[in-house]
Amino acid sequence: MSSVETPKPLPFIYQFLSGAIAGVSEILVMYPLDVVKTRQQLATTDAYNGTIKCIKKIVKEEGFSRLYKGITAPILMEAPKRATKFAANDEWGKVYRKAFGVTTMSQSLAILTGATAGATESFVVVPFELVKIKLQDKTSKFNGMGEVVKHIVKENGVLGLYKGLESTLWRHIMWNAGYFGLIHQVRSIMPKPKSSSEKTLIDLTCGTIGGTFGTVLNTPFDVVKSRIQAGSTRYIWTFPSLITVFKEEGFAALYKGFIPKVLRLGPGGGILLVVFTAAMDFFRTIHEGK
Repeated sequence: MSSVETPKPLPFIYQFLSGAIAGVSEILVMYPLDVVKTRQQLATTDAYNGTIKCIKKIVKEEGFSRLYKGITAPILMEAPKRATKFAANDEWGKVYRKAFGVTTMSQSLAILTGATAGATESFVVVPFELVKIKLQDKTSKFNGMGEVVKHIVKENGVLGLYKGLESTLWRHIMWNAGYFGLIHQVRSIMPKPKSSSEKTLIDLTCGTIGGTFGTVLNTPFDVVKSRIQAGSTRYIWTFPSLITVFKEEGFAALYKGFIPKVLRLGPGGGILLVVFTAAMDFFRTIHEGK
């Protein structure tokens, strides 16, 4: 199996900052698609079918600003979330390479590292995801993050902020395993870049392909996560919820919101990788120049 040369690791703070910059860049560009995805996943009718139709419906009935409602939670989440994603991936990579006595990353190791990083990331994102879902739901009566957090803590205590943790774990394990695993494989067959523009193009291609594949793997888990966090008592645990959706609404329902999700996380995965890599290169010149 082919391997890809692993760059010299940077200190954790540089990985964290690079992930944070990448995450915020992606969310500012792609957030409306996340609102559309959530609406489609929560709907049990065809009211929000079609990405463009859904956007038009939201704008017509609720105003353009609704496409950005709840963005405060993701913005606050993106820095720790994406920073954790990339930093955990790098740190777990070091652990696994040392544990298995290898110096370079293989595809199987990239998948294992990505899955572990996804599980790590989940513990950071659950409260933010829960707040975001509550605000994006059309029936939401909340006006902001503070109201949602206050309500959840009052009703269910602090641990109530971790509702949907199990389904979030599955969602992030699947996405990160697919994303980082496929990035490694695609990079291994790409020619070595001869210029910074070629490097950017390769990163964008690898990230987009990885993001698309990760989305294919994790969308069913994302659908049930959204329903669990929205508050329905019919959806509690991941796999029973998957079966319920499949039996009552058919297989296609497990991929509700797939188009806006893949439109966001395919190119979004490319944006993440390009910005993260550029930031890491920048910090590497600073670090090595000391």
